[in-house]
Amino acid sequence: MARYTGPKSKISRRYGESIFGYCKALKNKKYPPGQHGRGKKRKLSEYAVQLMEKQKAKYIYGILERQFRRIFARASRMGGVTGENLLQLLEARLDNMVYRLGIAPTRRAARQLVCHRHITVNGQVVNIPSYTLRPGDVVAVREKSKTLEVITKSVSGHVNRYPWLEWNATELSGKFIYMPERREIPENIKEQLIVELYSK
Repeated sequence: MARYTGPKSKISRRYGESIFGYCKALKNKKYPPGQHGRGKKRKLSEYAVQLMEKQKAKYIYGILERQFRRIFARASRMGGVTGENLLQLLEARLDNMVYRLGIAPTRRAARQLVCHRHITVNGQVVNIPSYTLRPGDVVAVREKSKTLEVITKSVSGHVNRYPWLEWNATELSGKFIYMPERREIPENIKEQLIVELYSK
């Protein structure tokens, strides 16, 4: 599977914000990576700005181009604002939901937990990270996996900060209540630029 395995700090420095969580290099080096990073900033074209925004969204959610394009096509067929639909579909992914519930410390760790069959949806084991959840679905840790160190460490002291999720600490399960609105999604993504890019 083609997945980005290079240095995470390099990506964070490229966009000037933490893409994969806390980044020490971003704090110490507040300029882009590479030999021209410290040089004079050149003005980016409209296309370059739109492309960077799309690439940033792909890195944040850990999605490749073909899959991202399919999600966008689905979002454009839905009623309402395409950009908001896109972010809602990305948020409704199973690996993202495992991360939001605090079962895993990062989206990459969440993806691994799902692939290794540690997560159930409505009582059934689901090992597809891109599985799209619907309001009312219950995501839980499999009974055999509740003692895993990575899970126990992640959920200890976890406080649910998202109104569209309901967390049960005793059962290690969470309920997807409703599709979040744009103002509730904390990711710093300018979705309108992505819509403009794909509309060309």
